[in-house]
Amino acid sequence: MRAWKPAWKWTLPRVTLVVMGLWWLASILLLLSVLTCSVPGFEQVRASTKGSEAELLDRHGEVISRLRLDHQRRLLNWVPLNQVSAAMQRAILMAEDKRFYQHPGLDPLATLSALVDNLQRSRARGASTISMQLAKLLQQDAQAQRQHDQPQARQPQHPWLLKLEQARLALALEWYWSKAQILEAYLNRVGFRGELVGIDAAARGLLAKGPDGLGELDGAILAALVRAPGASRSQIARRACNTLQAMQAQANTKQISAQPTHSVSLGVNSTACEAVEMRASILPDRAYAMPGVEDAPHLARRLLQQPGQRLQVSLDASLQRFALQTLRTHLAALSKQNVEDGTVLVLDNASGEVLAYVGSSGDLSGAREVDGVMALRQPGSTLKPFLYAAAFDQGWLNASSVLDDSPLALTTPSGLYIPQNYDRHFLGAVSVRHALGSSLNVPAVRTLTLVGVERFLQLLRDAGLESLQQSAEHYGFGLALGSGETTLLQLSNAYRMLANNGEWRPVRFQVTADAATAAEPVPGKQVLSAGASFIISDILADSTARITTFGLSSPLSTQGWAAVKTGTSKAMRDNWAIGYSQRYTVGVWVGNFSGAPMWDVSGITGAAPIWRDVIEYLHRNQSSHAPVAPPGVTRQQLRYHPAIEASRQEWVMHQPDQPAAASVVIEVVGSSAARLIAPPDSAIIAPDPDIPQARQSVLLQSSGHEHSCMRLDGKPVATCGTQQVLVPLPLPGKHVLSLTDKQGQGLDQHHFEVRGLQGLAKKP
Repeated sequence: MRAWKPAWKWTLPRVTLVVMGLWWLASILLLLSVLTCSVPGFEQVRASTKGSEAELLDRHGEVISRLRLDHQRRLLNWVPLNQVSAAMQRAILMAEDKRFYQHPGLDPLATLSALVDNLQRSRARGASTISMQLAKLLQQDAQAQRQHDQPQARQPQHPWLLKLEQARLALALEWYWSKAQILEAYLNRVGFRGELVGIDAAARGLLAKGPDGLGELDGAILAALVRAPGASRSQIARRACNTLQAMQAQANTKQISAQPTHSVSLGVNSTACEAVEMRASILPDRAYAMPGVEDAPHLARRLLQQPGQRLQVSLDASLQRFALQTLRTHLAALSKQNVEDGTVLVLDNASGEVLAYVGSSGDLSGAREVDGVMALRQPGSTLKPFLYAAAFDQGWLNASSVLDDSPLALTTPSGLYIPQNYDRHFLGAVSVRHALGSSLNVPAVRTLTLVGVERFLQLLRDAGLESLQQSAEHYGFGLALGSGETTLLQLSNAYRMLANNGEWRPVRFQVTADAATAAEPVPGKQVLSAGASFIISDILADSTARITTFGLSSPLSTQGWAAVKTGTSKAMRDNWAIGYSQRYTVGVWVGNFSGAPMWDVSGITGAAPIWRDVIEYLHRNQSSHAPVAPPGVTRQQLRYHPAIEASRQEWVMHQPDQPAAASVVIEVVGSSAARLIAPPDSAIIAPDPDIPQARQSVLLQSSGHEHSCMRLDGKPVATCGTQQVLVPLPLPGKHVLSLTDKQGQGLDQHHFEVRGLQGLAKKP
């Protein structure tokens, strides 16, 4: 008879075998699941982690501006693990994942401990490892991307499914990534408090430190925020103290293991916890201002488009900072003259690269956000070089031509236009060189009558002044003196056109690809001839040509060759200095963004000193040489008779088959003869019906001298030598205003008509 055996003795091996089989099967399935899990690479995650800010880099790769574009979160640049302090790493591991370097992504001991604790407390405690937390962050990114790509796609909502997917991804991360990579990615992606994401933003925003400067107290406080970002300061202090105690206990345990014969104090002393409590009590309600770089904020706002973008541009950081500091220094000296704003632009003549872009004076400005480089302002006399160049190309004038600088009155549809010179004086007969160099207004207006407003306007548009969108009738003869509006960028690039022999090409904000193509020109258009551009440049570089207005010694004079022109708009609202050397074009504007006028500021005292300092800085290590005359331009000996100006050698344009004469004598005739100005010839004067005709008057004006006499209908209106006088409005009808000498010999004569009140519509 066979002995009876308990059932468990023969069933236990079978059960054990089944359990082991199931374990191996589950392990194989889990391994297959992990191996087939779609895991992003570490470099892919780092590259796709876009900070909330975009960066502008100069041509050498140096950061010159940061601009925040994501206002939902504050995430700074990715920080490598070796740039995070060891104390911070220990604190985050102690607070979030003590066995991080021992488990494969899931921590069974932490899960069991959390389960026991949750049975004894009302508030649940999680057991997610750092790998699982990182997996959750990556999972959220993937879901957000799918939602962006397919807005109607249905996302899994069950928390258990999400948790299982996180566990699977955590195991996969441990399989494909190193522990250091997981910890580095976690520290750069985890949220700390409010909008602060990542260790760099948290350290700088809450503790005003860099990640590499965090101590144990700092690390404990930041680690306490990971699990409860919205915790109160007292809760943060309590958790941070517990973390410090655990860190100290771990350190003591290692000391005991290393030195068993020595007694080591366990736990953290109360002083450290008090320090943590004090540090936690002064945590800011809002993040500290992040350390930023704002060397080119206006260009950054113009070019940077998306968070995390790093755009390299053609600016030079050292030049940009010098231009900004130079502008601020000179504007500070002008503050008592009601000047607070200014801009500086530097262009490379050959490539068109923008080397400096200073949009405002920063803190000195009441509107520092305004980009003065792109703001529309009146250019004043800075348009005159293009006007004279057009007259050269049309054959009306050359540098030696004589213009009449005497009072001028032009009839326009909007009324009488009477230009004045800057100093309110007139010189009579002057050469074009003298008129442009000394920036005389009346000769410029006379030149515009030769060129034509329509032609001049089209030339300015061809030169890149696209902002001049109104009709020629709108601008009128005032266009010669800058009645339109343009930007510093457009105007500076137009001057660069003069430096490039009259060929206009667009500017560049990006660096040219390599040195071989650095000087390769962008396709452009020939707006002015090389000859006209060369002669204009020679005039703008001639210090003797600007003696009358600027004197021999002025901020327009530089050590090397440079051509420059100033400009001032009406009521002293805009002041310009724009010029170019052999290699660079520099544009400067000063004024007030508010439109308020400056007080007693001219081109010499306003923009010119800034322009000179920048030009001298650019050529501190290299000289600037005058350009070589292009074909068709030669020099000739010039003499005026009578000698309105000293004899000199002058550049002249000519056809190759018709060489210019070696010398020339220019006869100056009647350029300063006395003449009538107002009322203009053939004028019609309509009296105001609301004012009694006996109380109305008319201005009679001439450019006469002490021997000239004005007569109205043959009768003297004032003593001889009087140049302007108000007389009672003549009776309705036609009248004659004459200018004669004392002997009654006629010098000039204007006819005008006064309308009667009959038939005039009364004003409402």
